[in-house]
Amino acid sequence: MGTAYVIGTYDTKHDELQFVADLVTAAGVPVCRVDVSTHDPQRAAARVDVPASEVAAHHPDGAAAVFTGDRGSAVVAMAEALRALLATREDVGGVLGLGGSGGTALVTPAMRALPVGVPKVMVSTVASGDTTPYVGASDIAMLYAVTDIAGLNRISRRVLGNAAHMLAGAVAAPVAPADTDLPAVGVTMFGVTTPCVDAVRERLGDRVDALVFHATGSGGASMEKLVGSGLIDSVLDLTTTEVADLLVGGIMAAGEDRLDAVARTGVPYVGSCGALDMVNFGGIATLPERFAGRLVYEHNPNVTLMRTTVEENRAIGQWLARKLNALTGPWLFLLPMGGVSALDAPAQAFHDPEADAALFAVIGSGVSDADRVRLVPHHVNDPEFADAVLAAWREVQA
Repeated sequence: MGTAYVIGTYDTKHDELQFVADLVTAAGVPVCRVDVSTHDPQRAAARVDVPASEVAAHHPDGAAAVFTGDRGSAVVAMAEALRALLATREDVGGVLGLGGSGGTALVTPAMRALPVGVPKVMVSTVASGDTTPYVGASDIAMLYAVTDIAGLNRISRRVLGNAAHMLAGAVAAPVAPADTDLPAVGVTMFGVTTPCVDAVRERLGDRVDALVFHATGSGGASMEKLVGSGLIDSVLDLTTTEVADLLVGGIMAAGEDRLDAVARTGVPYVGSCGALDMVNFGGIATLPERFAGRLVYEHNPNVTLMRTTVEENRAIGQWLARKLNALTGPWLFLLPMGGVSALDAPAQAFHDPEADAALFAVIGSGVSDADRVRLVPHHVNDPEFADAVLAAWREVQA
């Protein structure tokens, strides 16, 4: 059994953190209390296992870089020091943090640096909003504090107690690693490319361990995080829709570093244009005014899709060509000439052969090795396209 690290600013939140630590201990899990106070670190030094001064000493520039007297820079520096501290510990069975916006910003970077699968629970007053900056591509469980983390009361005791038992259970009864030596294949999917991915998975059968990622911005980032960690052996990036959101301004955008982990590691790669016909927004009322009059499709009450234009597709194609040219391993990119999503087909809302042709032409002319770009005379969701994907995957494996 590993150790549960209970992390926070013990100078101001000692009672709440100690309440959690006591519950984890009572559940039979060893605890390490880590103080990341930047305002009054000496106040809590005698009541923790790792005082703030010891954490700060792990900053590359020493403790002086942390205790600057400026709260903003101190939080950023302490977050870096905490990440460095946890990297030196071999007994981390799980991590629990609690705090407001500052405490959340301080603890979660260290959580994100831990491997996927290490339990991570963050009790936060900002967990009911957009948690993307805190969670990123990691598996952090964010638990909304409901009341402010300012003393123990009838509400906070229940919430903090639940968090303590979540962590204790995960540390005490870890899930055994998968008993498989099958190669891991990362696959990107969207609802409108599901038939393609399902057909590819069927064709791959039990020869691989297929890891499917929902292409929602964080999904692509999660896949690349695992690629960068050496946990994925090849990639079938069939749904690159996150690039459309990045360049046009949707809410499911990839980061500018999309495909960089693939380039850095040289992992075998097969890509395509899945769902590049659309940009994602929230409910119809959230569509930015600058897009008034555009062709949109209400996927559900909370998701509105907007068709990409010829010019937008040219920009997307240029971006992809630049990224493909940077790949260092074996790769192929398939262009489904019959359409790139379930909505981009004859009689469907986003059918636009001119826009698709602009995308395909720019990708084909923009890559330095044109032989790596293959025209497939089928729709992305046709069985024949799945056959082409499997053939390309075999080719890049050779």
